[in-house]
Amino acid sequence: MKGEEDNHRTPDQYETPDEDSLVLDLTGFQLHDLNGVHIPPSLVELDLTANRLSSLDSRISALSRLKKLSFRQNLFHDSGIDPISSFDAISGLQELVIRDNKLTKIPDVSIFKSLLVFDVSFNEIFSLSGLSKISSTLKELYVSKNEVPKIEEIDHLINLQILELGSNRLKVMENLHNLTNLQELWLGRNRIRAVNLCELKCIKKISLQSNRLTSMIGFQDCIALEELYLSHNGISKMEGLSTLLNLRVLDVSSNKLTAVDDIETLTKLEDLWLNDNEIASLDGLDIALAGSRNNLTTIYLERNPCASTPNYSITLRQFFPNLVQIDSNIFC
Repeated sequence: MKGEEDNHRTPDQYETPDEDSLVLDLTGFQLHDLNGVHIPPSLVELDLTANRLSSLDSRISALSRLKKLSFRQNLFHDSGIDPISSFDAISGLQELVIRDNKLTKIPDVSIFKSLLVFDVSFNEIFSLSGLSKISSTLKELYVSKNEVPKIEEIDHLINLQILELGSNRLKVMENLHNLTNLQELWLGRNRIRAVNLCELKCIKKISLQSNRLTSMIGFQDCIALEELYLSHNGISKMEGLSTLLNLRVLDVSSNKLTAVDDIETLTKLEDLWLNDNEIASLDGLDIALAGSRNNLTTIYLERNPCASTPNYSITLRQFFPNLVQIDSNIFC
């Protein structure tokens, strides 16, 4: 069997980039440093994903045209990434990815006045302290899979469209009221017990999977919502959904539901996940979903008592004539 190193790429496997190259992709080289790698000064994008880097090469600080920079899957500690705060020449950077490293704090990226995307997911960050310095131009912020206990220092991010804080230690939804342009909010795998969305009327996607919710109340003002993911909670009643007239996807699987309620007015619903609940009967399901009778294409009800009903699939297809999938069964 070949050793692991046989699968690593090395710079000599690729042609040296031209002096006027715009993109340099060094993904998967497993480099410990960039010695011997030619870095053209014309670069607009530099991808250093999946290497063994732990310190910044000083030549990066001179790439005045750089817009995208990725250090994903490296070995950067805080001290290794800190010098980036003084890289004045690359202050026009728009996308910075430091995902999957060894950071314990939010690095100082205040120098980047046009930053649009910032990703520090899969690190060991214990606080969002430091985000107050980040540019208000930011549109996408990813801090998932860290150790963050509190949503803070994001009030000024009025242009934010995507916020990813899944797999942290959050207990409360807070400080979201200024994010009036937010379209996607990902908070799965936290410890949240109640919904507080501060009337985010532009939001289109929300994930609160694997939290500690016992109620669905709190979404009623999110009238633009198209996708809602609430699986693996402790919800026992469907409520507060009747105003969500744009909803296309609803996932309430793995809860404690005994009936389908409060969605009869939804006419755009296409995907409905109700599996792993306690719904006893299919009786009345057609009435409960009357608004989406013709649009519903996918429904999951497996591992509910009602899934043992005689002619289960036939009944569902009679209720909803355009179904193409029932549980794992796909129909041509």
